[in-house]
Amino acid sequence: MGDLEINLSHSQQAKAWAAEALYRYNTEATGIDDRAPIGAEVCDPAGKVWGGLWGRTELGLLFLDMFFLPHCLRGSGYGARLLAVVEEEAKRRCCHRAVVETSSFQAPGFYANQGYEEFGRIDFGVAAHSRIFLSKLL
Repeated sequence: MGDLEINLSHSQQAKAWAAEALYRYNTEATGIDDRAPIGAEVCDPAGKVWGGLWGRTELGLLFLDMFFLPHCLRGSGYGARLLAVVEEEAKRRCCHRAVVETSSFQAPGFYANQGYEEFGRIDFGVAAHSRIFLSKLL
């Protein structure tokens, strides 16, 4: 396989192909094929989505990928309720632990209040900010 090139890329098609190949490898290595999307949304009576929580379950883990609530809904209890709904569904899927990453200026306090514990932190290089990794036993 000589003469291969390495190029910077933004190709979603190439990324999707590689993700599928990696998932097949993981499935072959573990014998477990259980990856599934998970999420919950806050909607008004007309069906407009105001925010939500999305991720995936896989290999007994709940991975929280994106959690957004507009400023006007923060502190109202909707975040805790969204998280509880997703965690309950993850437990139904036999997940035993949840994992999330957040930024120091986003929601580490929220996750700590919901029982998550920090297990890692990496500074951004932007004054006093870092990426924080948290997990929780479900």
